[in-house]
Amino acid sequence: MLFKLKVNQRIETVDVSPDTPLLWVLRDVLHLVGTKYGCGMGVCGACTVHLGDQAIRSCSIPVSALGDQPITTIEGLAEAERHPVQLAWESLDVPQCGYCQAGQIMSATALLHHTPHPTVEDIDAAMSGNLCRCGTYTRIREAIQHAAGLGHAAAAHKTAHGA
Repeated sequence: MLFKLKVNQRIETVDVSPDTPLLWVLRDVLHLVGTKYGCGMGVCGACTVHLGDQAIRSCSIPVSALGDQPITTIEGLAEAERHPVQLAWESLDVPQCGYCQAGQIMSATALLHHTPHPTVEDIDAAMSGNLCRCGTYTRIREAIQHAAGLGHAAAAHKTAHGA
């Protein structure tokens, strides 16, 4: 069956079964392999992408349930330059093995979109569905707090310079 999806600002037509999980459409059909397979049950967060402005687990949503909302993967997170969350991740050297980091970053960016000044409790609640087998949770929390500051500095810079 043909489905028309808006993925990373591009219209893509895919021919897949309606029950195909979005994760496999992204990885196997569209070759966007930044989104990782973790548990296949939507509990580890490795496959997190944005549907509209919400973080979702792409392994547990069939392509037929997507509607016309835009999909953003880690590859499409930032247009011209890296997102403040990505910059914070680098600055604070968050990843160890790195496998879960795309999902972590996608959850963190959704959090900051909805809650630009998150408390530690906000961060912990938003990130609770993302597992990190290396245990870098403290650095992840610090990077989100750092990114919140970077995001505000970037917005102020754009406003001041008319961008």
